[in-house]
Amino acid sequence: MMNNNKTETIAHDFFYIGGEYIGPPGKEVMSGQMYVEVLRPATVTRRYPLMFVHGTAQTATNWLKTPDGRPGWARIFVDLGYEVYLVDQPARGRSPWHAQLDGELSVAPVVVVERYFTATTQGEWPQAKKHTQWPGTGRKGDPVFDAFYATHVPYIADSAKSQQLFQNAGAALLDKIGEAILITHSQSGPYGWLLADVRPSLVKAVVSIEPQGPPVVNMSMQQAQKGESQTLDDTQRRRWGIADIELTYAPPLLADQQLAVVRSPATRADRLPGWLQQEPARQLINLQAIPFLIVTGEASFHALYDHATAAYLQQAGVPVTHWQLEEFGITGNGHMLMLEHNSAEIAERLNLWIADI
Repeated sequence: MMNNNKTETIAHDFFYIGGEYIGPPGKEVMSGQMYVEVLRPATVTRRYPLMFVHGTAQTATNWLKTPDGRPGWARIFVDLGYEVYLVDQPARGRSPWHAQLDGELSVAPVVVVERYFTATTQGEWPQAKKHTQWPGTGRKGDPVFDAFYATHVPYIADSAKSQQLFQNAGAALLDKIGEAILITHSQSGPYGWLLADVRPSLVKAVVSIEPQGPPVVNMSMQQAQKGESQTLDDTQRRRWGIADIELTYAPPLLADQQLAVVRSPATRADRLPGWLQQEPARQLINLQAIPFLIVTGEASFHALYDHATAAYLQQAGVPVTHWQLEEFGITGNGHMLMLEHNSAEIAERLNLWIADI
């Protein structure tokens, strides 16, 4: 059970990590630095700290408190004895964005947030009607929704740019703090495999909450705005399968090569088909000693395709466990499950897995 004896947080700190000076002499600016907030209990009882990374249009506030005022996962895990690191992705929130260097920004319109995250019971995917855990109506004008939507900020539209910036800054953070367990959500899902790829000895495990996917085709927020979340567009291939920037495959994927992929059929009526590599599949050799956990909510649109992400990683030799929360009696969750009514129950379940690392 969750520890009911709350620990006193004796350290609440922040720093910036990474970044480089760019520009001609006399006009240099720093670019790519990442804001990091640190929460540390009076007594750290867990071997590895946790690094939390938010998803699209969000910042580290995702983890601090729910929009209806309950403790967020950051505080829950601090109370369980973990040192916690919360980041604002580079060029997002408290991490500076430079128009000349970081490119176009995008935003998440209210109608998209309602449709896919908070008021989804009329959604087009089969599981949508099961969504019961969002606090409040999930619509504009409801105080809880308004508190949640107020946390949304502009974000870099270019997925590859975002991934590269985080991989650089995340590696610098691990070099500073040492071994850690990474907890990602949604857009930051690929960051887990990308950071593990360049720091395999420092990433001790990855918990991926509804990671951006499915493999080969990226279901981006822009696609969701166009109503494309249930389609797999064969023309939009991610060259690296589960990421938009380079991953280490064996045999290597050379500059003039594309991954050879085949469609994997849907195994259930409420799931989409996915993609796998043609056999023999290239292996993600830097990820094969790191445990990964993918977590999917019962009512989320990710219930359509997270199984495909797990299957892709498993085929590439990665030790992946896929949890569909309803299998543990945790039902009714949408995509923002760390903010929903039963967020503490989900954190308790995650801790059972994390504590064994």
